[in-house]
Amino acid sequence: MLITFLSHQWKGFWRSKSKGGTIAANILIGFFTLYMLTLAIGLGFYLEFFIGKFSPGKDVGVIFNGIIIYYFAIDFILRLQLQELPTMSIVPYLHLRIPKGKIVRFLNVRALFNAFNILPLFLFIPFCCTYISDVHGTYASLMFCVSILSLIVFNNYTALYVKRLTLASTKYVVITVVVISVLAALEYYKIFSIKAISNGIFGLISKQPALALGFTVMAILMFIINAKYLRKNLYTEELGSSEEKKTSTDYPLLNRFGEAGTLVALELKLILRHKRTRTALMMSLLFIFYGFLFYKEDVLKKDALGMVIFAATFMTGSAVTIYGQFMFGWQGSYFDGLLANKTNFRNFIKAKFLLFTIMSTITTCIITFYGFLSWKILAVQFATYLYNIGLGTVVILYFATRNYKAIDLSKGSTFNYQGVSASQFVLMIPYFALPYLFYQPFASAGKPYYGLICLGFFGLAGLLTRSYWIAFILKEFNKRKYKIAEGFRQTP
Repeated sequence: MLITFLSHQWKGFWRSKSKGGTIAANILIGFFTLYMLTLAIGLGFYLEFFIGKFSPGKDVGVIFNGIIIYYFAIDFILRLQLQELPTMSIVPYLHLRIPKGKIVRFLNVRALFNAFNILPLFLFIPFCCTYISDVHGTYASLMFCVSILSLIVFNNYTALYVKRLTLASTKYVVITVVVISVLAALEYYKIFSIKAISNGIFGLISKQPALALGFTVMAILMFIINAKYLRKNLYTEELGSSEEKKTSTDYPLLNRFGEAGTLVALELKLILRHKRTRTALMMSLLFIFYGFLFYKEDVLKKDALGMVIFAATFMTGSAVTIYGQFMFGWQGSYFDGLLANKTNFRNFIKAKFLLFTIMSTITTCIITFYGFLSWKILAVQFATYLYNIGLGTVVILYFATRNYKAIDLSKGSTFNYQGVSASQFVLMIPYFALPYLFYQPFASAGKPYYGLICLGFFGLAGLLTRSYWIAFILKEFNKRKYKIAEGFRQTP
């Protein structure tokens, strides 16, 4: 049955008319992944050297033990945002005489094959096989490897389980956000230390290696919990009520923007009336707590704003990137109607810019509470906000004109990941790299705040020249609109 499922997916991939772009994106992602794995394995073998260089006079084993759980805590947060749910078109199989257990087993096993699970192997296992083996013996080294593998599996299925819960109900999004933010705040204000907890646990494992099996038990339990949830919810979305909730459709503030404002109001209705669009917007709330991970006091004192800019770009543009990366796929079901009717596509594109500006403005206002930590954070966030509304939106919409996968809004969120492909991750590279093009030359010269001014200036310049960028995106859109329509028709 596993071979049959794989065969069907393989045929579906090669018969899709959008396979050319998918292959190109996968090749680019493959080279990037290979590069990261090469760095990881090099770091793994020379980790003892780097720890000794950056922490002279300290015990290498203590430093290593302290970073393991800290690494997997960050890994878990990243998985919630970036790890894709294992997908396949299961609906055609549900009415056949195929045990649900086999479908669930395939989904769970397939979920193990992703970059998040491979990277820690190259990073931690070499160190365990060299330093840990020399200091604590072969048995301890083996059990360290077992604990690393178990944590990978535990993180994998915990992240999938949480994502499925949040897709099923928005209340789990709130719970997840609250839990992560509380833990991040406790760590930030040094009420408790993840590093100290990690060092205590793995220090104990180095003395009593058999205790590593505790992580194995946790991984197995999470696998079972995840599998049981899948078995119980395979039909939930399909058998649920199709009645749509009525929402307010009157947005008087948008009337001043004319037809573009009307189109934004229609898109807001689309977002509020469909679970998948609502979930995409709710998931963006997780980004607003990334500051607790990146806004460190020592970093701000040294004016080392590189990672701060990265986090601020994430947060001020979270809704833009999560929702915008699937543009124009949200309109895929009625895109032919847009082409057939007398649609003013200039206003259509203008409405997207306006929507992204509103989203980014709201998010930026929410995260101003970080200003209580330092005024420098507000300066960085304002600069990245200008970048997002001035240039970031241009990058998002430019790549949107190369998205040929539609999203079926008539279906729910669970097992409905149409439109998701490696191209979404390719989009993130220029989007997050562009701010450093303006900031880094000044930072290298010891003038980081001039870099922020430069970033904000070009963002503001992009905003003031928006008419030009609307015309530019419209030109790109008109070149490919029929190809986009054809791709949307081919999307299963």
